[in-house]
Amino acid sequence: MTDVRHLDGNVLAGVLHEFFGREMTDQLGCCGHCDAVNALGAAHVYLEAPGHVVRCPNCASVLIVIVQHPDGMRVSYESIRWLQTRS
Repeated sequence: MTDVRHLDGNVLAGVLHEFFGREMTDQLGCCGHCDAVNALGAAHVYLEAPGHVVRCPNCASVLIVIVQHPDGMRVSYESIRWLQTRS
């Protein structure tokens, strides 16, 4: 999907660190739709929705949706098959 409205996943570095308690943009995730494996920093992020929509850079499937609430953060794992943390 080619769209100038998206940013790369590095824009979520602070939000991901807040939720996971560690740097996550260099961690790997697998798309449950096309099986592509990419670092979260390579994902396409759309900020125009009510939350942050994270899409696969390969097939554009929605991987993760992150919504900030006044009382916290909600992370929905839409079609991410797995996340792998590495040291």
